[in-house]
Amino acid sequence: MDLAYQFEKWKAIGLLVLGRKAAARLVFDTMLQRWPDDAYALASRAHLLTEAGQVQAALADSQRLVVLRADHAGTWFNHGFMLEAAGELTEAEAAFRRATELGPELDRAWYGLGLVLIRLQRYEEAVSALKRNTELQPMSPYGWYQLARVHVDRHQPDEAVKIIRHLKGFEPKVAAQLERETGLLVGRVS
Repeated sequence: MDLAYQFEKWKAIGLLVLGRKAAARLVFDTMLQRWPDDAYALASRAHLLTEAGQVQAALADSQRLVVLRADHAGTWFNHGFMLEAAGELTEAEAAFRRATELGPELDRAWYGLGLVLIRLQRYEEAVSALKRNTELQPMSPYGWYQLARVHVDRHQPDEAVKIIRHLKGFEPKVAAQLERETGLLVGRVS
């Protein structure tokens, strides 16, 4: 891009560093008037709109972004995240599935898909998505935590106990939280 674009982009970044989000959003508005297909400005403005609680405006930017970057897994993940936050679960599922197709190693897309499937009460599919997330991020407690909760909801306490035992090895606080929440007490790890 040209020098004018770089100037506007760095101005917005500077405003964000200073915590001046509203002013940065105005810069992104200006950028998008001049460069309507700019992915950086669209993604940045969508993020700021989401933070400001302007979900529909953020979704409009995100929808435009997935059209422009239809082959970018991260864009689909962000779109799915916004849709899920807006309660549009069927659309969020589709966006997360697209993200996992484009980026099968994108662990957060598998996690997002798992969360949406839980909300849709499609637990068996949620287990598959969360297992993939934990394969990709074995030391992150988030996927493990949700997976244990799904096993409890499916009346499979033995599976949840295995996960709690596993978590005790590297995330004892999360394991203790699961024990409190589920009532499943697991002995020490040997």
